[in-house]
Amino acid sequence: MENPTGQPSPNDAEIAWAARCLKAMSNPLRLKILCVLGSTAISVQDIVEQVGSSQSNISQHLAILREKNIINFKKEANRVYYFIDDHRMLKLMEMMHEVFCNTR
Repeated sequence: MENPTGQPSPNDAEIAWAARCLKAMSNPLRLKILCVLGSTAISVQDIVEQVGSSQSNISQHLAILREKNIINFKKEANRVYYFIDDHRMLKLMEMMHEVFCNTR
């Protein structure tokens, strides 16, 4: 079945995934973290500096984003680096930036 845009209608699993992501993203600090992240890995310390909150607070929000499979991470020695590795999430963040941040 197609929707009015001519695209196939999403299935229940896709709708559930989108709802979980949007709910997790609805927190202002988590959204700010996602705005800082991209496909390039960024250390927790760099995220803390760019977002402007405590490391423990940032870590708690990163854990939620990880739990919802919105972001991924890699460890190198004693540092943890976070990044967005889902092309759909990267596209969503690009669109949100275009819509909400370029308001000239």
